[in-house]
Amino acid sequence: MPMQVLRPQLAVLVAAVASLAACGSAVPSPKAHRLLPATHPLAPRPVLVAPSAVSTDPGPGALPQTPALPSATTQSFKTSVADLWAAIVTDNPALAMPAFFPLPAYLQVKSLTDDAHDWAVRLVAHFVLDIEAAHAVVTSHGGTPTLVGLEVPTTNANWVPPGTCYNRLGYWHVPGSRLVYQVGTTTYSIGVLSLISWRGTWYVVHLGAINRPSDEGAVDAPAVGVGSFGPPGGC
Repeated sequence: MPMQVLRPQLAVLVAAVASLAACGSAVPSPKAHRLLPATHPLAPRPVLVAPSAVSTDPGPGALPQTPALPSATTQSFKTSVADLWAAIVTDNPALAMPAFFPLPAYLQVKSLTDDAHDWAVRLVAHFVLDIEAAHAVVTSHGGTPTLVGLEVPTTNANWVPPGTCYNRLGYWHVPGSRLVYQVGTTTYSIGVLSLISWRGTWYVVHLGAINRPSDEGAVDAPAVGVGSFGPPGGC
């Protein structure tokens, strides 16, 4: 099933983001991924609107990049993780968009033929599918999942310099973080494949996988316990 007809609301999001951007303007983990088709492709859902794409305030993404290495212990980072978790448990990807790499920053970083189109129809579209796939996993244990936190292997972070990976600007990248949660007394986790930095803040850029069939969401290495961090490297 082509992604354009998988979910009408996703098509609305992609079209809106691409239109607004036009007006304003990889190395996958070797860990196992679980690929899941959409669980309810025809079910009515709220229209997904990316706050970073439609707000009149462009936010920090419009400011210049800095070389600051982000922290995974700040309150703002914990708020972003809570947004990501809320999106997963409610199956509402719009809630996670504040935690996703913002469009104005992506337009500064990349040097593709059409950076806004790539952000909308590849990165955001995959993120929406991966949120749905993660929802299916974290709600499959027969109880109420509660967030523990996102474990980030900061020692594996690497600076991706300008001129690599189709980049105009550099940024910090860390692969294979672990989103940890509990159901009852049992701890589970799923991977967050790639975080990249903008102005000293971590943002999700790939949740479940980089490469996959266009109409399937991916969950990175679901595990009982904290699981294993991804290896260093990538961009």
